[in-house]
Amino acid sequence: MGGLATTSILIILVLYFGLLLLIARITSRKSTSEDFFVGGVTFISVPGWVGESQFSYMQVVLGYVFGYAVIAFVLMPMYYRLKLTSIYTYLDQRFGVYSYKTGAAFFLLSRSIGASFRLFLVAIVLQQFLMEPLGVPFSLTIIITIVLIWIYTYQGGIKTIVWTDTLQTASMLIAVIATMIYIANTMDLSIGGMWTEIRGAGYTKTWFFAGGWSDSQNFFKQFLSGVFLTIVMTGLDQDMMQKNLSCRNIKDAQKNMMTLSGILVIANLLFLSLGALLYLYANQQGIEMPTRLAAGVEKPASDLLYPTIAIEHLSPTIGIIFLVGLI
Repeated sequence: MGGLATTSILIILVLYFGLLLLIARITSRKSTSEDFFVGGVTFISVPGWVGESQFSYMQVVLGYVFGYAVIAFVLMPMYYRLKLTSIYTYLDQRFGVYSYKTGAAFFLLSRSIGASFRLFLVAIVLQQFLMEPLGVPFSLTIIITIVLIWIYTYQGGIKTIVWTDTLQTASMLIAVIATMIYIANTMDLSIGGMWTEIRGAGYTKTWFFAGGWSDSQNFFKQFLSGVFLTIVMTGLDQDMMQKNLSCRNIKDAQKNMMTLSGILVIANLLFLSLGALLYLYANQQGIEMPTRLAAGVEKPASDLLYPTIAIEHLSPTIGIIFLVGLI
């Protein structure tokens, strides 16, 4: 059994944001206002879903791949042909200023909701394992996190975002792989044995056709949801498309988009496999499912399963790698 002390978590947090600020300083050199602008699914939620929905999320991921193809070969050629910095400029040119403002307003609304949700997931982990032991209220945790993000992003603009996204994605994938290796070794499982255990526990069921449209896991509902979610949340989203519009040409942008879709498939397979391993490990070690107080009632919190096991029950090294991947 392992576990990270509160002091260790605080040191990791400070060092990591120090690294992000260093990246921001380097990438902001000789930046202009143009450099500032043209420079999913979450790390902890997907593994937690396995307990209830097995690998059915891969049906959505398959839809994501199709959606990315539509973006790469239908939407991006239009954006590049018009030399857009903001994709909503197209609405202005094609339909007028009211369409432009409406599109931009919906972007701000959806981005605020989506970013708030992701921030909440990270903040509840930091609150439970760091801030609460230090006596810091949850509202202050949110404020501190937002200020830190604003500091390193404001300095370098999109260049900083591209580099920090790369660092954060690499850290996230390393954390997942390292956790899987550690748990497999603890349970004395090879890669083949690990997969056999996951299948034997019934976690790998992926395709759901029998239930019809009334089934929330129905393949066609999941696949079409993935397609349209990707087109709307990426192809029609300024924040997501800005990074692709910063590529040197349309070919590079298309290659970036399709490479992303391939990585997304692999990453989600890893997330789901990790989720199955976490449930197996929790059952073997007698670890109870984390809970969260909701409307005065304690309810299971599957999104806290990975943080709880990584920080409280695995080695300190794995806990550190997890925290870096999360933050």
